[in-house]
Amino acid sequence: MVFDEIDRKLLHLLQNDSKQTNKALAHQLNLSVTAVYERIRKLEKNGIVKNYVALVDKSKVQKDFVAFCHIKLVQHSQEYVVKFEREVNLLNEVLECYHLSGDYDYLLKVLVKDMKSFREFMVEKLTKIDHIGSTHSMFMINEVKHTTAITL
Repeated sequence: MVFDEIDRKLLHLLQNDSKQTNKALAHQLNLSVTAVYERIRKLEKNGIVKNYVALVDKSKVQKDFVAFCHIKLVQHSQEYVVKFEREVNLLNEVLECYHLSGDYDYLLKVLVKDMKSFREFMVEKLTKIDHIGSTHSMFMINEVKHTTAITL
């Protein structure tokens, strides 16, 4: 899909506040409400806009201990990779999981209440997944930048 300037502005506005009405968006873009509706529908149909979500303040729900876990599998066979990925997707504490090149195979972003909860997660959940050879964890000191918006 080729984006024009209006599509770019519309995506910017939606990424900043997807609860805006089509009327409010139309006003900001100098378009009709129908034109905005059609553009949004086209973006959704083409899979550009995948979801609308609420971003929760992790500190207000006592889930502000962020850890990053490097995972190394014992072997890189398809069976081990598929099994690990299937099982890690079931862990609610894991917000993000990336298959990487380099020294480690995966990077997980884990969100829990505190260090005690992180230890419980590691001992009772993560390390029970078969085929994990080693883990290396780091903890967030301060969140310097966090965004979900993609600039076009």
